[in-house]
Amino acid sequence: MSDDSYSREQRWRQVLYWRMFAATFRHHDLSPTLNRMHEDVLEELGLPEVLSHPAAGISTIVQRYPELEDEIENLLEDAEAAAEDNGDIDEDALRRAALYAKLLLNVFNPVPGHNTPVSADEYSQWGEDVGYFERACGLQPGELRDQERGASGEGGTGAGQGSGGGAGVGFSEEEMRRRLGATEDDLIERMELIELLEDDELAEEISPSMTVVEQILRDKNHLSDEAMERAKALVREYVEDVAEAMKITIEKTETGETDDSVPPKRTFRNLDIRRTVWENLVNWDPDDEKLYVDDLYFERNAEKTRPANIVVVMDQSGSMADSMVHCTILASIFAGMPHVDAHLIAYDTQAIDLSDYVDNPLDALLRTQLGGGTEGLRAIPLVEQKIREPSQTAVVWISDFYDFDREALFDRLEDINDSGAHLLPVGSITSSGYQSVDSWFKQQFDTLGTPLISGRIETLIKEIKEVVS
Repeated sequence: MSDDSYSREQRWRQVLYWRMFAATFRHHDLSPTLNRMHEDVLEELGLPEVLSHPAAGISTIVQRYPELEDEIENLLEDAEAAAEDNGDIDEDALRRAALYAKLLLNVFNPVPGHNTPVSADEYSQWGEDVGYFERACGLQPGELRDQERGASGEGGTGAGQGSGGGAGVGFSEEEMRRRLGATEDDLIERMELIELLEDDELAEEISPSMTVVEQILRDKNHLSDEAMERAKALVREYVEDVAEAMKITIEKTETGETDDSVPPKRTFRNLDIRRTVWENLVNWDPDDEKLYVDDLYFERNAEKTRPANIVVVMDQSGSMADSMVHCTILASIFAGMPHVDAHLIAYDTQAIDLSDYVDNPLDALLRTQLGGGTEGLRAIPLVEQKIREPSQTAVVWISDFYDFDREALFDRLEDINDSGAHLLPVGSITSSGYQSVDSWFKQQFDTLGTPLISGRIETLIKEIKEVVS
């Protein structure tokens, strides 16, 4: 290859990559000159101009130019073979790079614009493009969007490990699944889920996820009977997958050793009567025959009674969807444990007792209503009805605690704690562990001796096991 030809192809490659970077960051119209150069390179490589159009789907391109189908589906294999031969940057390598760049953009950066509405047709096209991407990577159709298959580690041919001429993805199948999931969540957030659920074929393409469940919970009152059945199937599949993962976590989680650095709660059940009497004997008044106590001493009850009663209270205001789903499932799991009586209460500006559905998280979730304000006082009377034996009751209160009347709510929660019940205040529970909680409440709970539990579900599971296992 001459210096001139190498320089030309080097320039072509730069145009292809700069054009892909511009499209990746959603700057399609940033440089008309770059777009024209991209079209010129495509023409030189014998590729159709439609490859430069952001909205053009791979299926549309293949339909118009059927000779490209085999080339697209064998991109990775051809690139690896070329790399083994010489790895030169020739026209064939650049042709593969141009096709692969289009495929990557369609799969990982579809429908440019963060706030651009997504239609059902665009979502369907994205699913078809993912299918072409899977075949190009040597995977079976649907394999990258099949979370169960991906979690089991089955299938796959090491996609992402090849590189020839720009045809390598550069990350593992697990990472590709994660990125595809995030892309799909973004598409669903920007479209009317109702439109998808009304179409049987499109509904079958939807991958169950937290985003899908949240959208269904918000729109459930507007679904037709047929769409509602499809929605239930999606929620059921997601709930079952999360429940199975939680059961494994619960089985593996150890309660751990007592942290002696944390003082025991100053409640009657923890009063060390023997030491209190001994330390205050100097205050015995023989005339009155009374012992005057200056100091109280507390201890952890080594034989503490395990609560047979769990009351899970969840904030169902608009920001709490993730927490609601996880905690509803968690309550149902603990409800199935021997000698545990579980209750479920949800609230926003009203409170609802879902205890009759605690063993069926799908039914419980469909009876919640996302949105509204946060008025925890509404739930207090229902909670108090469930506390029959305080020492045998754990109250798990899940909220971000941005409450309408925080002082009054805290006073009532303090009463519950002082009654002898095990109060477990929990910040927003999410799969990532991120939580935004009212700092005033965090400080008050610390002072009370009931520190706010971290937002990770694993931490909550461990804390609940401490009092029920």
